[in-house]
Amino acid sequence: MNKTLLTFVISLFFATGLLAQKYAYVDTEYILENIPEYKDAQNQLDELSADYQAELEDKYAEIDKMYKDFQAEAVLMPDDVKQKKEQDLNEKKAEVRELQKQRFGKDGDLFMKREELIMPIQEKIYNAIEEIATNKNYAFVFDKAGSLTILYVNAKYDISDDVLDAVGAELGTVSRSERKKNEYTPPPKSNNKKTNKSNTNRPPSGPGGGPGPIRKK
Repeated sequence: MNKTLLTFVISLFFATGLLAQKYAYVDTEYILENIPEYKDAQNQLDELSADYQAELEDKYAEIDKMYKDFQAEAVLMPDDVKQKKEQDLNEKKAEVRELQKQRFGKDGDLFMKREELIMPIQEKIYNAIEEIATNKNYAFVFDKAGSLTILYVNAKYDISDDVLDAVGAELGTVSRSERKKNEYTPPPKSNNKKTNKSNTNRPPSGPGGGPGPIRKK
């Protein structure tokens, strides 16, 4: 059996197995939008980030003043005093860089606060998805809001509302009747009937030259 035929057979078996499985999808953005606790946590993080940013801006303003004062007085300073001022300025810069890392860096204060507020919500959502998938025998659950490119979705396979209902008792989610999904709305058809012969065999292009919008149901 040559390599081309072998590859075809393997692909056929894989595709057949995939089609035999049950699958569903969720929209995690939609789920999170309907959890008030998540919005409150996000607001806390935004406020904390703004406070940290203001703190750093004050520190950098102090450094800027120190530098301007140093420039104004440097001409009249003895060498030893000048070196001491330069050392103080460099140490101050290093302190602010370390503070910035402490506030915004990996495993920094903002990161740890995000873990504290957001992680429990994400875990409850994941556990609900896992439980629904197990009970309904879904082999795959895709995230519509993730990096996976989905060209078409059928709404009957969307279990996002089931997940929200499952975590509702713990997280106080928005009631199903009040949730609003962002449905795709196709643009109005153009009335321009002129056709460019050089483009007759090309698909309609979207902004930036890419493929045009794909209608989703």
